[in-house]
Amino acid sequence: MIRPPVAGALLLALLGFVLGASPAPADPIAGPLAERLAPCLGCHGTDGRSQTEGVPSLGGQPADYLLTQLYQFREKQRIAPPMNEMAAGLSDDDLRTVSDALAALPPPQAVGPGDPARMERARQAAAKHQCGSCHNADYSGREQIPRLRAQREEYLAAALRGYKSNARPGYDPSMNAVAQEVGDDEIVDLAHFLAHQ
Repeated sequence: MIRPPVAGALLLALLGFVLGASPAPADPIAGPLAERLAPCLGCHGTDGRSQTEGVPSLGGQPADYLLTQLYQFREKQRIAPPMNEMAAGLSDDDLRTVSDALAALPPPQAVGPGDPARMERARQAAAKHQCGSCHNADYSGREQIPRLRAQREEYLAAALRGYKSNARPGYDPSMNAVAQEVGDDEIVDLAHFLAHQ
């Protein structure tokens, strides 16, 4: 597996910080995990913000949410071949270490103010569907509920469409049920709104 040297070095430093060790920790898990995560950070962003279309930013995501997603990838409850391969063979402790390290990345920043008319329509849709009741009023996420604030717009739209069509399973059926009531036009506006928060 090819590992970008900068991403690998950043991840080793991050794991060292999270584990309270030096950038080259003595723990034998850290080295292999760093090697496995370096290509992932190439897509998801070493600075917490993905620059890759269709790939979510992980910075600022709640560690419990990331842990749940990694578990689903490991158990193939969610299918995304690169993620399934990365999570395969990771122990529960490894999953916790990885999720904690990823959660420590800085949260992404909004891409701009957004189109005023779309932002207003989305505010109304978010209130109607009570998005802030689970994801927090500022869409920062909590516990096993993801951060939506400043997430990639096309990723948010694809995720909502996946929940609505039941192509994307949630760890519980709540999001799939909520998405059934969200119109296609609302999905586009909500994704725009959340990306610009």
